[in-house]
Amino acid sequence: MSLMQVSSFAEGCWVDPGPEAREIESAVTGEVIGRAGGGALDAEAMLHHARTVGGPALRALTFHDRARMLKALALHLTEHKQALYDISYATGATTKDHAFDIDGGIGTTFVYASKGRREMPDARVYLDGAPEQLSRNGSFLGQHVCVPLQGVAVHINAFNFPVWGMLEKLAPTLLAGVPAIVKPATATSYVTEFAVRLILESGILPEGALQFVAGGLGDMLDRLGPQDAVGFTGSADTALKLRSNPNLLASAVRFVAEQDSLNASILGPDAAPGTPEFDLFVKEALREITTKAGQKCTATRRLIVPEAQVQPVIEAISGRLAQTTVGDPRDPATRMGALVSRAQRADVLEKLAVLGREAERVHGDPEAFADRPGAFLPPILMHCADPDAARRLHDTEAFGPVSTVMPYRDIDHAIALANRGQGSLVASVITHDPEVACACVDGMAAWHGRLYFNDRDSMGESTGHGAPMPHMVHGGPGRAGGGEELGGVRGVMHYMQRTAVQGSPTLLQAIGGRHFAGAATREAPEHPFRRAFDALEIGETLVTPERTITSDDIAHFADFTGDTFYAHMDDEAAARNPFFPGRVAHGYLILSFAAGLFVSPEEGPVLANTGLDGLRFLKPAPPGTAIRVHLTVKAKTPRTEDYGEIRWAVRVVDGEGDAVAEYDLLTMVARER
Repeated sequence: MSLMQVSSFAEGCWVDPGPEAREIESAVTGEVIGRAGGGALDAEAMLHHARTVGGPALRALTFHDRARMLKALALHLTEHKQALYDISYATGATTKDHAFDIDGGIGTTFVYASKGRREMPDARVYLDGAPEQLSRNGSFLGQHVCVPLQGVAVHINAFNFPVWGMLEKLAPTLLAGVPAIVKPATATSYVTEFAVRLILESGILPEGALQFVAGGLGDMLDRLGPQDAVGFTGSADTALKLRSNPNLLASAVRFVAEQDSLNASILGPDAAPGTPEFDLFVKEALREITTKAGQKCTATRRLIVPEAQVQPVIEAISGRLAQTTVGDPRDPATRMGALVSRAQRADVLEKLAVLGREAERVHGDPEAFADRPGAFLPPILMHCADPDAARRLHDTEAFGPVSTVMPYRDIDHAIALANRGQGSLVASVITHDPEVACACVDGMAAWHGRLYFNDRDSMGESTGHGAPMPHMVHGGPGRAGGGEELGGVRGVMHYMQRTAVQGSPTLLQAIGGRHFAGAATREAPEHPFRRAFDALEIGETLVTPERTITSDDIAHFADFTGDTFYAHMDDEAAARNPFFPGRVAHGYLILSFAAGLFVSPEEGPVLANTGLDGLRFLKPAPPGTAIRVHLTVKAKTPRTEDYGEIRWAVRVVDGEGDAVAEYDLLTMVARER
């Protein structure tokens, strides 16, 4: 069988491995299956290509353009999913493991594509939060905006997730409008290279948006600047070495790390044997030990259980582990595959020896697998009787199918043990007791990037302790690296600069592509409800005629709706209320009259009213108040080829020009064909 030649992709060309290339072994057979690295790469030229070709091409696109690009990538990779499965078996991953790596990576890309379309504008500037009024009359405002960094993102990924590890960094980076240089761990780089080839061959990305390094980065980190960013996943030792690079420090290069994490799972004091929560805890523990052979940054390393439940937990988990078939990941009967390499197997055995000084092995014998080819280990369960006296147990991670059971006295003791890991990506608590959940948030949230609670109510739909979801933060404090790689739009912000912009409402409206109160408006050439989505312009305004609210209107509305609150029906009672001058109109009557003033009733481009945001009733309207409406196009968001969302700023004013009510109205409006 010919060896795989894992190539790099630099400056638009594939570069073969060089004479110093490293050999890659099959995790299943131990045989050499490929070579990677050692190619003649020019780091400065790669960075220049990304900054001058890829960056401008991406920044020329809107967030929606980039989101559509991500969706197209995800669909393309989905079509070639089986080929990715096939090449991944040599990493030791089972078909079930592929759901975490390949399906998970594609799913993450889909989520960012969706969030880009739904939560970000069809523009190149992202408005962060609401405007701030910095002057008395509103003629001088402040607005935080986010724009793409004008550099390159260098992604250094770990061996355990060659597809997801790349895509979970790449998706928010591309959505931000920043090109990436991807450098995977050599042991599984052939899988990442295959995925990169699929992406590049699709022609979906602009030139320079993605480059790939098989092997070492050379002096690339020494050449980064303040507009660049580094995203790293791996060991704390390597993260420390990288983030201490003198150039990264001197140039204030952004560095996001996701590193060692001694994650914990707590069995609640209420979760005794026979409860759904006890069975759930055992199921989750089994999954975290065996999925990807325990080679997951979110895997549970410490199982913290009530003293009385230690033996039942050990027996239940050991019984399930005894039924776990370890073998060739292509075999449908296999439930756990191999570690990624014999070197990784040796590292886990070394760490097991360290843990063995403070805990005893209660299930799994590595010697039984010593004669097997490849990098196989059995699932291993340890027991530490005195976790308070233990030290290495709380700072040594055996990155494989290993977990340790330890007892706690009460929930405060359990929290203290979980926090001794000095920062983790995730801690889980399996409990049906709300008081236990509240205590854990109070005591643990500062030390963990994610707290995962599960019980009988949510177990049917929960995503699992070890499954980072792109919607939520993935990262953690302290030992876990201090980063937040995911978290929806939060993940995109790592590759953008937040800037405070100050100026007049009219200037900010032009910058932000959104109407600001006080900005110059223009009269609609015809009723805006008669105009299609593409014809409407930001700032276009309709001012309606007046309508006077009468006592009969208020009485009729109260009788028709059943809302007979005293402020609308009793002058004397209303006058005793400090907020009202006497009897006043219902707020919802004002909304109804406002709609009657600005709605165009004929069939036209407006398809549906989908809601309103930010409703405020600002001034009471007693009988005799004349109201009119200022209806302004505030923002436009394309949704499909057939329609888009118009956000209207609605301002209801009285005869004195004072605002009676304000809100944003959302409508779906047909597009021009």
